[in-house]
Amino acid sequence: MKLRRSCILLLVVMRARRLTRPQMDIISPRGTRRSTPMSLEHLSSSSSSSSSSVFANNNQQLLFSTLHSKSSHYKLSQSKMQDKIPKGEETEEETMKDQMREGYCKEACDYKAPKRVSDNIIPHILNLYASCATPQDFDIYAPHATFEDPLMRAHGVKQIKSAFYSIGKVFSESKIVDYSIQENVLSQGKTEILIDNKQYYKFLGKDINMISLIKLYTEDGKIVRHEDWWDKKPIWNRETVSLPFVGRITEATRRASMMATHALMSFGKDPNM
Repeated sequence: MKLRRSCILLLVVMRARRLTRPQMDIISPRGTRRSTPMSLEHLSSSSSSSSSSVFANNNQQLLFSTLHSKSSHYKLSQSKMQDKIPKGEETEEETMKDQMREGYCKEACDYKAPKRVSDNIIPHILNLYASCATPQDFDIYAPHATFEDPLMRAHGVKQIKSAFYSIGKVFSESKIVDYSIQENVLSQGKTEILIDNKQYYKFLGKDINMISLIKLYTEDGKIVRHEDWWDKKPIWNRETVSLPFVGRITEATRRASMMATHALMSFGKDPNM
């Protein structure tokens, strides 16, 4: 009886020591190390984490597929709505935009820069200096207009006609060959037109080239003063020379030349066209 108790006690002690002994790596017969089996708790935690990650991935895929299907459905519905609109038919807003665009384009195309006073005057001035003037070319002058160059001084349209009609009697050919224009606004309705030009004349078979500065002063579109500065030098008069007496003599000389020319040209009579 005592022996039996002793055997049972020995077995219990050995089993207890075996259970409480720390687990050690078991050496395989080939000498390779094997890790001890994982505990149940570790297996359960790893399995739960993997299952949760799989669940999260499944949720993401499900959400993405849902959004993609909604987007595709929206695009499809939009395309269907556009297909329902007949070709050539536009919405009211698009029609208004097109009309506004057409209006802006038309305004831009129809826009014209305001005409200068010189635009109406220059063609007639070119005719006067080319000895091909007509009575209508002198309509650019006001009734009380003056014309002055180094040879003569004219007052009124009749004398101005005589001065330019005489050019064709003296020279076989005359014209302005090159020019540039500068227009300055002096005040309301008053302008100054500067014509920097080159003139050509033929006298007794000889060519004469001359540079000149034509100064025109206008009021309400009509010339009131016309000066022709040969070689761009001011015309001698009582205001431009140092001795006023000399200026008066030059003015009287030009007036006398003008009156003689005026008489020879039948006092500004228009030639028969």
